[in-house]
Amino acid sequence: MNIAELETKTITELRDIARDIELSGYTALKKQDLVFRLLQANTEQQGNIFSAGVLEIVEDGFGFLRQERFLPGNMDVYVSQSQIRRFGLRTGDMVSGQVRPPKDNEKYYGLLRVEAINGVDPEIAKRRPHFDVLTPIFPRE
Repeated sequence: MNIAELETKTITELRDIARDIELSGYTALKKQDLVFRLLQANTEQQGNIFSAGVLEIVEDGFGFLRQERFLPGNMDVYVSQSQIRRFGLRTGDMVSGQVRPPKDNEKYYGLLRVEAINGVDPEIAKRRPHFDVLTPIFPRE
């Protein structure tokens, strides 16, 4: 189950999946929120940890997914420089995916797999334009 697969389904199909896996409170969710909750439930059901946060890229090229109030903390998730380059991640992106606990000499959780970037499939998010190169359209009145 991945975000691209879930995005193609209707809200009714998603609710059927949620009912089958006994996800609570799914009836009041919007489609995007339901997709996110289904991904989270699937990841946790497989014994993995699911996390999401706002990416902050530091000077050295790697980054962290910030959780509460976007301040550094012990629950931050480390994002490698190779993942940042591979997916074209930028500071301020909302990234979600599977994480692993810190190893013996590590301080932070590590991002294993990117499931979504700003709520869309990572392959689609890779192709988004940079804000600086967009053409402004000014009002005429």
